[in-house]
Amino acid sequence: MKQLAIGNLNVSFPVIQGGMGVGISLSGLASAVANQGGIGVISSAGLGLLYKKLSPDYLKASILGLKEELRLAREKSQKGIIGVNVMVAMTNYADIVKTAIKEKADILFSGAGLPLDLPSFLEKDSKTKLVPIVSSGRAAKLLIEKWKNNYNYLPDALVVEGPKAGGHLGFKPEQLDDDAFSIEHLIPDVVSVVRPYEALYGQRIPIIAGGGIYTGEDMYNIMALGADGVQMGTRFVTTEECDASPVFKQSYINADEKDIAIIKSPVGMPGRAVFNQFLQKVKEGKQKPLRCPVHCIKTCDYTRSPYCIISALYSAFKGKMNSGYAFCGSNAYRATKIERVKDVFAELKSAFQALEQRHLQKNPGSSIA
Repeated sequence: MKQLAIGNLNVSFPVIQGGMGVGISLSGLASAVANQGGIGVISSAGLGLLYKKLSPDYLKASILGLKEELRLAREKSQKGIIGVNVMVAMTNYADIVKTAIKEKADILFSGAGLPLDLPSFLEKDSKTKLVPIVSSGRAAKLLIEKWKNNYNYLPDALVVEGPKAGGHLGFKPEQLDDDAFSIEHLIPDVVSVVRPYEALYGQRIPIIAGGGIYTGEDMYNIMALGADGVQMGTRFVTTEECDASPVFKQSYINADEKDIAIIKSPVGMPGRAVFNQFLQKVKEGKQKPLRCPVHCIKTCDYTRSPYCIISALYSAFKGKMNSGYAFCGSNAYRATKIERVKDVFAELKSAFQALEQRHLQKNPGSSIA
């Protein structure tokens, strides 16, 4: 197996748990994944709601909540790698980034927009690695050149997220089913863009594939195309350690393939979710937000939106599916039971290693690298 190193961080099994908000991946899930040798990721989205008891001010509560989640994650996984996911589209993006760096999060993952200024938040003694999320070779090239020219900094890794991912998607609706935009096409494209920069600057930039990866076989196949590791979110939702409510998790288990739908989000991007009665009411024009409670996303205009996105996701996190819905990846319907993170890793490793062994028997001395 390829060895995944992000800066000086060595990942024993190259699985990054996707950052899922609101409240789906917090310290519970992140620490469990880190303890198995992967990278656990805390989602910073909506922490101001989850920690509103600490402060009535959403922005202040978000900062306090992130500090607490990082503390809890370290307490549960003292030697594991813990990251934070921060969306560029968040109105408190800069404050969250500064807090994660100050609190010494191991890695910052940032998407939902290109984080072109992310290195500007680093201090001289900062240890946090910076990993942007992109959806094309073109975006990777733009970001690498901006970071190098403006900050003399290269990404410590890149996550390439394909159209089968859960939540908000960085693609136009018509691109979601176009094979030209599949993760199988995106990875070789990004690899071809990144490798010359590695050679030019003498620095490795690992490439992580995300979106639609559910099994050890999926993992093996995408790494054979050039990825150095994978990002998996949906697969970890139906685990005991996932921070979502049991009702949220059960919505995956109950879902059929036909229930996985593309929706139009209030933030102006397509999203993938488990279709339910709440979304049916939205479709029928029966939902309307009365106000914007926290102005969490820069691009969201509640006066033109059928519902408040953060309120809906927070309700779902709490298990109140009549007033919210579950974001999910394209494979959510494949979940059949609640299992432990430890068992998910064992299954991934077993399937991956079986395929790797088969490849080595046919091609002695070679690897998928």
